Amino acid sequence: MRLTTKGRYAVTAMLDLAFHSQQNPVTLTDIATRQTLSLSYLEQLFVHLRRAGMVQGIRGPGGGYKLCRKTSDINIADIIIAVDEPLDSTRCGGKANCQNNQPCLTHDLWIGLSDHIKEYLKDITLAELLEKNQVREVAVRQYKDAQQVIEFHRHTGVNA
Repeated sequence: MRLTTKGRYAVTAMLDLAFHSQQNPVTLTDIATRQTLSLSYLEQLFVHLRRAGMVQGIRGPGGGYKLCRKTSDINIADIIIAVDEPLDSTRCGGKANCQNNQPCLTHDLWIGLSDHIKEYLKDITLAELLEKNQVREVAVRQYKDAQQVIEFHRHTGVNA
């Protein structure tokens, strides 16, 4: 299984949102700045996350995104699947047509690996990640770094 940037960025953005939206909605611009991600790519990911019922957009001044469920009810596998990222280690997408429309010699091995990966990621929630000291420390550092970038751009008139 190869997790693409789509899955990685979705998990990163959701963890950032979970950390920073405890008081107020969070803008995608803020997430993009803190995580150094493309804003347009985040917008595409959040369409999928909204459809999956994980996030809700809040319009107007002070708007942004917030989680629709408790962090303890959102697991990492659900986030990855929501953005159409397959959690599959097989060459055939689990269809058992890997070799001449039949299962290949190692098909069951890769199915087993896929199952283990899915179960592992289902067992990890955003709440559990938020409890980790390292995650909190990184989130605080990223916030401070982003504030410095915003201040620099404000004073120099350079767009981010």
